[in-house]
Amino acid sequence: MNIVEREIVTKDLITKSNLPASDYVINPYVGCPHACKYCYARFMKRFTGHTEEWGNFIDIKRCDKPISVKKLCHKSVFISSVTDCYNPFEAKYQITRTILNQLKQADCLITISTKSDLILRDMDILKELKNLIVAISINTLDNSFQSDMDNASSIAQRIAALKELRKQGIYTVLFMSPIFPYITDFKAIIEATAEFVCEYWFENLNLRGNYKQDILQYISEKYHQYISGYRELYNTKDMGYWEQLSDDIDCYCSQKNIKYTKYFYHSLLVKEKR
Repeated sequence: MNIVEREIVTKDLITKSNLPASDYVINPYVGCPHACKYCYARFMKRFTGHTEEWGNFIDIKRCDKPISVKKLCHKSVFISSVTDCYNPFEAKYQITRTILNQLKQADCLITISTKSDLILRDMDILKELKNLIVAISINTLDNSFQSDMDNASSIAQRIAALKELRKQGIYTVLFMSPIFPYITDFKAIIEATAEFVCEYWFENLNLRGNYKQDILQYISEKYHQYISGYRELYNTKDMGYWEQLSDDIDCYCSQKNIKYTKYFYHSLLVKEKR
């Protein structure tokens, strides 16, 4: 599949964040060839004019304005919220690497979120950043399910990346997102990774827009035993499943002395921030 590449000029790489736990976001690209079937960032097409399917285009951001290190002082920066800063085109364009080089002088909390082991390429810079968190997304140990959902690094590659990052002294987070009801086994994922993960983040699967029916169709075909549960969750807005899972996570992590954060009610957290 050919990905449509386009270079665009932006006035500033930093934008104010609506995320509950960060002040600013940096997205080095528009679009993402990982093409996650559940990706909420598909809404970006409303603003970019792209006619290609999500996952079939990538805009490479060019910016002559240096990042304002002073502006970021004592703030938190999230890289990246509506793309993957280590998508395969980063190997060619190195926009993320250029950004990280600028941030070496910043006195701020930097969080990098990715599904790619390409991040290991930049270990030399990562070790120079003063206050860094690296979050790698894993929501299954099932290779078949993962390959059905995205074109990112394999589960084994992501786990190996987490292990190497921790070995190099980087604060590691396993971002269990999105949790697929009845499919994501949070305990199994923790048991497989606890030795080299500092903290776990949990986020529930939100279904909205055009991809809601795509996901429900997939569940109906591949996990038919769960489709009635999915319809109850996503057509009637019944929160019972998430409330029970939230309690289960609290209980398990408390017993195991595991550091964690839940982002189950993202829209409510955003409202609270505002």
